[in-house]
Amino acid sequence: MQVQFLHGTEMGNAEFLCEDLENSVPEGISTKCNSMEDVAPTDLNGDTLYVFVVSTYGAGDVPNTAQPFYEDLQAAKTDLSHVRFAMFGLGDSNFSDTFNQGSEKVMGLLEECGAKRLGERGLFDASGPEMPEDIAEPWLQGILEMASQST
Repeated sequence: MQVQFLHGTEMGNAEFLCEDLENSVPEGISTKCNSMEDVAPTDLNGDTLYVFVVSTYGAGDVPNTAQPFYEDLQAAKTDLSHVRFAMFGLGDSNFSDTFNQGSEKVMGLLEECGAKRLGERGLFDASGPEMPEDIAEPWLQGILEMASQST
């Protein structure tokens, strides 16, 4: 199995979390970690599980490094019916009206284009007592288990 972590971030937190997640992947699984700004929707293939880690910026917006990917997907409505993905969002519930909307927007657009989501969207709340990896690593292990059963 191949797993590619794609992060959309403003302050670097999603990138740091992707690196932590990549290091937690069991041996024998090939991994890669990239910024969403370095990948186009047409680059996504059916042989890879894509794990998106997306923060929320401003008033529920997609962060700057996710903007090019998001805008390309929005404009082209690329057929992604061959793509499997999982989504993990970073947010702060102090901003309850826009909590984790960045990841929700990217997830919704991926699904509109036919991509198949594995599992529930993972959510991290910066206002909570946990560290992001405390929530994301067990979530990822569940996603990897689902992915291995569906191949």
